[in-house]
Amino acid sequence: MPKVYNWQIGRDMEYRYKEAHPKRQLVAVFNTNRCIACQTCTMACKSTWTFNQGQEHMWWNNVETKPYGGYPHNWDVKTLKMMDEATDVDQKWDGSKTSEEAPYGVFDGKTIFELAPWGRYALGYEPTPEEWQVPNIYEDTPNAEKGVQGRGFDGGNLLEHQSWFFYLARICNHCTYPACVAACPRQAPYKREEDGIVLIDQERCWGYRMCVQACPYKKAMYRPDTRTSEKCIACFPRVEGKDPHSEGVPMESRCMAVCIGKIRMQGLVDIADNGDWENNPKHPLYQLVKVEQVALPLYPQFGTQPNIYYIPPRWVPRPYLRQMFGPGVDQAIERYTNPSRNLLAILQLFRSAEKMFFRYEVIEGPKIRDIVVNGEKRAIFDDEVVGYDEKDREIARLRVHEALLVRDATRSNSI
Repeated sequence: MPKVYNWQIGRDMEYRYKEAHPKRQLVAVFNTNRCIACQTCTMACKSTWTFNQGQEHMWWNNVETKPYGGYPHNWDVKTLKMMDEATDVDQKWDGSKTSEEAPYGVFDGKTIFELAPWGRYALGYEPTPEEWQVPNIYEDTPNAEKGVQGRGFDGGNLLEHQSWFFYLARICNHCTYPACVAACPRQAPYKREEDGIVLIDQERCWGYRMCVQACPYKKAMYRPDTRTSEKCIACFPRVEGKDPHSEGVPMESRCMAVCIGKIRMQGLVDIADNGDWENNPKHPLYQLVKVEQVALPLYPQFGTQPNIYYIPPRWVPRPYLRQMFGPGVDQAIERYTNPSRNLLAILQLFRSAEKMFFRYEVIEGPKIRDIVVNGEKRAIFDDEVVGYDEKDREIARLRVHEALLVRDATRSNSI
């Protein structure tokens, strides 16, 4: 197979097709520290795109409880186990080899493309019907040191952080090197040149389900009544600026726009000829992923170079997070816990507008107080952050210091 460069694993790797990249790439950042698993995003997607017969078990957006949840059940555990069993090479990272071209170090193991069995282009499996039944199995089930099979609380000795879980919101990653595109013998899945969105041509699809088998995130799903595969389409009419409320500029997809917890930010970034992002420090997503490096890809060792990034949860044991997001976890959590003045301002922009941000600026404000973080004193400033759309029009303006309104004592109860 041809060689392509994957900057998330820091090296060249095998892929079915030669190096080719879109002009712009759809990217999103999810802040897992804010997700409350309200499933508003899930139902917004479901009611918009998958309400017809044959789509009952299609959850293009889902929110699952980790470590035990998953849709389909155990999708990540099964794929990781298959990767371990398919090679005698240690599936490990060398975090010491970080560079501008390899910000997370080098993955010394083998990707799903390099472990593909003979006659295939990606290692994978097709989930059983039972594994597709429940979109958030083991919801709110914690990992504990004690309890039935490690699943439950020790009510007599509930120590701090002894039990933990977190919510992981997932959509199609619209990967740079999609496994669904590599696997299909009909070339039905394809990646759009204008925005990097991955779609499935329903006219070309004959329902072989190779995409379902190959996608390590299991975001391509088979529809039995039409005998074709379908997946998240990133609400591409909104991304194209064709929504009646868009005023001709790109808007965030439905799952992003309805997020109650304000965990999501979505946008388009320019792609250079070498496949990396164009240097654009004025773009909030560029700052989060490339500069601050608080947002990390999900299972980068799969090799697909996913374009959905996650700010890892602060309370989860680090070994678990490292195998999920790579070796950049410790730095990401440290920078998120003790944010720079710039990062603190950008975090205010999450879910503050339906239109995508293409530029931001921070207007410095006065110092308002000192706080102590991890034993270190730091100053907090009442800065103002402004976000602009594709036409460089202001669409959001927020302050770091949010006003606190206290109800008058005589009206402490509204009833």
